[in-house]
Amino acid sequence: MDLRQKVAQLPLAPGVYMYKDAAGKVLYVGKAKNLRHRVRSYFSEDKLADAKTGSLISEARDIDYILVDNEKEALALENNLIKQWKPRFNVLLRDDKTYPYIKLTNEKYPRVYVTRRLRKDGSTYFGPYFPANLAHRLVHFIHRYFQIPSCNVDFSRNHTHPCLQYHIHRCLGPCVKGLTTDEIYAERVRDVRLFLEGRHRDLAAKLHKRMQEAADAMRFEEAASLRNLIATVEEIEQKQKMASAEGEDTDIFAYYAEPPLVAVNLFHLRNGKIVDRREFFWEDQMEFEPSEFISGLVKQVYLDQQHVPARIHVPLDFEDREVLEDLLSERRGRKTEIHTPQRGQKRALLDLVETNAKHSFDQRFRVLKPSSKAIQEALQDTLNLPEPPGRIECFDVSHIQGTDKVASMVVWEDGRMKKSDYRKFIIRTVIGNDDFASIREAVTRRYGRLKAEGGKMPGLVLIDGGLGQLHAAAEALASLNIINQPLASIAKREEIIYVYGQEDEPIRLDRYSPVLHLIQMVRDEAHRFAVTFHRARRNVSRLHSELENVPGIGKKTVEKLLRAFGSVERMRQAPPEELDRVAGPAAARRIRAAFPEMAASLADREPLGEKVR
Repeated sequence: MDLRQKVAQLPLAPGVYMYKDAAGKVLYVGKAKNLRHRVRSYFSEDKLADAKTGSLISEARDIDYILVDNEKEALALENNLIKQWKPRFNVLLRDDKTYPYIKLTNEKYPRVYVTRRLRKDGSTYFGPYFPANLAHRLVHFIHRYFQIPSCNVDFSRNHTHPCLQYHIHRCLGPCVKGLTTDEIYAERVRDVRLFLEGRHRDLAAKLHKRMQEAADAMRFEEAASLRNLIATVEEIEQKQKMASAEGEDTDIFAYYAEPPLVAVNLFHLRNGKIVDRREFFWEDQMEFEPSEFISGLVKQVYLDQQHVPARIHVPLDFEDREVLEDLLSERRGRKTEIHTPQRGQKRALLDLVETNAKHSFDQRFRVLKPSSKAIQEALQDTLNLPEPPGRIECFDVSHIQGTDKVASMVVWEDGRMKKSDYRKFIIRTVIGNDDFASIREAVTRRYGRLKAEGGKMPGLVLIDGGLGQLHAAAEALASLNIINQPLASIAKREEIIYVYGQEDEPIRLDRYSPVLHLIQMVRDEAHRFAVTFHRARRNVSRLHSELENVPGIGKKTVEKLLRAFGSVERMRQAPPEELDRVAGPAAARRIRAAFPEMAASLADREPLGEKVR
């Protein structure tokens, strides 16, 4: 049965259809109010003349379908199947920047983290937050006032002493027995939950009661601390009231395309103000159809998200807009509108987003160099860092089968490499070929000394390697009692970025990403510096070992030769008079006797004919 015959037998009902190739791979997923009528339209002359539809039908060998009760269910199922199968004829969402959430973990002693991925792990997620650094500011507020940490310390075992966060009153210290109780910790977690749920009045009333109890018991320092916290919570409540009166939440989409390259900007307006921007990029939209593209993009952005704005502005109308409006309104619990502004301030904002989409296209695909501030902010968003990293210190190790082991540290600061701060490490404690232990030693030595000198930690520590190297560096920092230090690694070949504490969310950036270009550049510089140092060490050790075997050559002469030539190759290529000058005539004769090729080279340089005696 050919494809047209199968299409003729499709039911006249709503559902989702899937075109498949000869190997059974899904090529395209679509939804329809009437499956037979919709799929049959692909075989009309007008549709087959379309480049995308023509290519799809020419490759398709089978069609499958799933029936649903209504068009809204079809819309949701279509979105899920696109994310599951990633068909190449569908618009696939690619995003360097996702919504940040605050995660309250489900543990005996819960912690709070900023994350960009929702998981069904029993934790409670709050958000999303705009701009991205708002989530980090709120977590910092929780550390300061509620003392619930974000650290990676193992709370299942008892530790002998607390970390710095306890001493500066940013953590209750559940890792050390006797510093807090289960009741106190659980009470603070309940406070955090009320705060993140936005129940500031309930939280303030609860804090008032505890403040009064502390004052009655003459615990005046605790009462004063609670008084300050109440004032802060009430101030936040007042700001939210004022903001809610200023306007509804609006998201605005616009694109710029030079197929197959496409750039999209999404602006978030909250309470009438632009608070954040997201960028999306595609490199493979050979047959770019704007309305289908916008439809697929809007569905993938919102159908799996907790937050849906009141209004969504798009640059053009699309076929299933009304169905998507109804579905998003159901998810939100209130009306959501999707429309294309034609005039006035709303149209002016859409034009502004289009201008930014063109600028994003130029920056990504025309290789314009972003500013130092822009790349730091992009790093912060991409790696989910608490603040833009003004300084990156990157480590790499180099050796041959475990011999002449060295490590390097290079520094990127405020947009450029800072060579005056580069460091070299001769690995002394590691036996054999153990990259993890070598990284551990180099990181321990670097930050042990920095801590002893009272120096400032970098915005990001970057490791050349995968998860093993990343965890080795984390162990080194933990041994120095340095926690919450931003730490990441980049694995070779796959170019996957792992951020410590978020290892289950590896980051894959497209090849045009300026963030990836920066990380690769810093990583490659660390590798170059390590390899150069390793070669120098290897040459020195080789020269040293070979010269020590020459009879009559002492340590002082070896040191002179090392300083002058640095390697066996350079010594062998040196003019005879230079070797005589450095080592002395007698030692030079012994060296030439030990290295026959040097003697042969000397003979070649002597003039032909009889020697004058």
